[in-house]
Amino acid sequence: MSPYELFIGLRYSRAKRRNHFISFISLISLLGITLGMTALITVMSVMNGFQKEVRARILGVASHVQVSGMEGNLTDWRQTTDEVIKHPLVEAVAPYVSAQGMLSHNQVVQGVMVRGVLPDLEDKVADIAQMMVYGELDHLVPGEFGMVIGMELARTLGAFMGDKIVLISPQGQVTPAGILPRLKQFTVAGIFEAGHFEYDSGLVLIHLEDAQKLYRMADDRVSGVRLKLHDMFQAPQVVRDLVSMISADSFISDWTRQHANYFRAIQIEKRMLSLILALIIAVAAFNIVSTLVMAVTDKQSDIAILRTLGASPRSIMKIFIVQGTFIGVFGTILGLIGGLILAYNVGEVVAFIEWIFNVQFLSREVYYISAIPTDPQLADIITVASVSFVLSLLATIYPSYRASKVNPAEALRYE
Repeated sequence: MSPYELFIGLRYSRAKRRNHFISFISLISLLGITLGMTALITVMSVMNGFQKEVRARILGVASHVQVSGMEGNLTDWRQTTDEVIKHPLVEAVAPYVSAQGMLSHNQVVQGVMVRGVLPDLEDKVADIAQMMVYGELDHLVPGEFGMVIGMELARTLGAFMGDKIVLISPQGQVTPAGILPRLKQFTVAGIFEAGHFEYDSGLVLIHLEDAQKLYRMADDRVSGVRLKLHDMFQAPQVVRDLVSMISADSFISDWTRQHANYFRAIQIEKRMLSLILALIIAVAAFNIVSTLVMAVTDKQSDIAILRTLGASPRSIMKIFIVQGTFIGVFGTILGLIGGLILAYNVGEVVAFIEWIFNVQFLSREVYYISAIPTDPQLADIITVASVSFVLSLLATIYPSYRASKVNPAEALRYE
């Protein structure tokens, strides 16, 4: 592109027109791209923030990688621990016993998932110790049959610290009167709040040795071991590596499989919202078509003069491509600035709106995530900016092509 084509194209973008409606349409196109980009960057950042927050809450209780024994029995968990800890990405390992049960308290019965843990090792693979509202995870002592329950479960049962709760095991025992369920009384030693309803309402932690006794797991057997990684996003690769490192018959899974539905749902929502908001940018970008078509009509005499002075049709086309692209690039830059400012300050903006209208969008009594999280990611920002620029560039092709086909003789006939 020669300097004169760039100069004339930029001059047309800034020049005052005889038809003020063209300038108005140009301004609308510019504002549309700006607002569309601002909204799209902000929404994608908020969706990333929610995804990050949900992931942190889930993985605060769940594990990055889980090695479970076939049919729920891992015979030698210490050997398995020694094998998996050799992997450079494995940070910590903890054994667990996982089983179903029912809790009974104050004539209320609730089905739960029972997890037997070693408190000192569990603290290295999960964040439950930091989630304790009452009591401590270390209060789980073997032989004392203590129990740590979630906040929602405590509300459902009407239980509090020190209360006695009966745990009913589905594994019955044979008696002369028939098969009877096994019952054991536990004491509430702690209450945690993970901020995830599934865990807060249905997870119970007891000591590993108590779980082994209750569920009759002889020879120090466990259900499996839980792993924490230095980089949780490397979990699928670690799973593939561990297949050849573990000698025991086991099943290995990672968090991306165990909780795939949660993250897939968030990802689908993010894509659909991004697609809908991208249409705003598309509409604004294609407004550039009408702007340039009217500009070509308005500048026909100028085009004819340039042609008679020796400008080629290709040069005329480039001039109007520059004019349209300038609108798209300028709108993209403004949208990028506005989007980043809003994305990094969306919490304060929402708080201000709540204060102005005396409303609360995310009530603490209803939602576990009561603040708007945000996580702007460079890849998303680059993608949005690229899409905006490409759409703006495509919108200039047809009007520029029409400008290049203007006949100088016809354009100057009535001048």
